[in-house]
Amino acid sequence: MPLRTIPFGDGEVPTLGQGTWFMGEDRDERAGEVRALQLGLDLGMTLIDTAEMYADGGAEEVVGEAIKGRRDDCFLVSKAYPQNAGRRSAIQACERSLKRIGTDYLDVYLLHWRGGIPLSETVEAFETLRQQGKIRRWGVSNLDTDDMKELLAVPGGDACATDQVLYNLTRRGPEWDLLPWCRDKGIPVMAYSPIEQGRIPAKGALRTVANRLDATPFQVALAWVLAQEGVVAIPKASDPEHVKANRAATDLVLTPEDLAELDRDFPPPKGPRPLEML
Repeated sequence: MPLRTIPFGDGEVPTLGQGTWFMGEDRDERAGEVRALQLGLDLGMTLIDTAEMYADGGAEEVVGEAIKGRRDDCFLVSKAYPQNAGRRSAIQACERSLKRIGTDYLDVYLLHWRGGIPLSETVEAFETLRQQGKIRRWGVSNLDTDDMKELLAVPGGDACATDQVLYNLTRRGPEWDLLPWCRDKGIPVMAYSPIEQGRIPAKGALRTVANRLDATPFQVALAWVLAQEGVVAIPKASDPEHVKANRAATDLVLTPEDLAELDRDFPPPKGPRPLEML
């Protein structure tokens, strides 16, 4: 079955993509990482997220190898360091990312987190990149609700295509105000580390629901993220079996009973919380 998609700017993207954090750090692992990403593409996980920060550009090189000859099959996302988000530095950083990946354009270019450069200057730089055809859309990462409100208030800020944040069963703070606000504005959210890098406790309700669905606890945790309205999950997987397990999680249907059990072990926020980062 094809993956479910959600609206994304002037198009749509699958709700399950592929992350690349920690890829590209070990030359001996590179071939396996490339194969894992290619398998993900074969299974319909066409959104690939990377960043200049990951392995100091090494992850972007892995992505470039994985998509060689398949650029039109992919929806590529990369991110710029905050210090590289100025009028000139953003152009230069994007060009370096394009060269490492071996592509002429990115589907989305993100500010990795907020730094000292004014958001208005970053928006100006990103809009220049879009006019040059080097990116098709731009967005942000790790910006909380107040930051997003400030962003949309600057000239051109309402073109923001997404906010990528830490969100999973153990990090439900965004549900209080950020996710509702983004939904209201029609801004999809990308959830990074949707299974907390494998650290979500695989016991209690997670284990119970997993047994009921003949799945693993991590698949249930991923399915929970995928069930959230307007959210794209981007787990990283370097092993083929892990890639297949992630893809299979999209077939899980969580019932109201399942969701209630998970809420008891992983309660939703009862008030505002600062946005968390990894």
